[in-house]
Amino acid sequence: MKKTQLIEKAAQASGLTKKDTALALDAILDAIGEAVAAGESVQIPGFGTWNVKVQKARTGRNPKTNETIEIPESKRVTFSVGKALKDKANS
Repeated sequence: MKKTQLIEKAAQASGLTKKDTALALDAILDAIGEAVAAGESVQIPGFGTWNVKVQKARTGRNPKTNETIEIPESKRVTFSVGKALKDKANS
């Protein structure tokens, strides 16, 4: 499902216009993005949780040249599916 299809379904379910639904969805996604960028976790019960995890600096190897390289520390965003969503997908 694409974003436009999601907006259409949400607009039908809520009775809002597609424009208002699109604005609400964008605001929600922006809020999630800002929280994750600040290192916070975002939990939506029954849906899932976004977390930020730090990947430590490590030594890697260039597969072409077999040269050792240093990979710097970085942050990763992970998503854990909530129980209700997992149950819905498996039904």
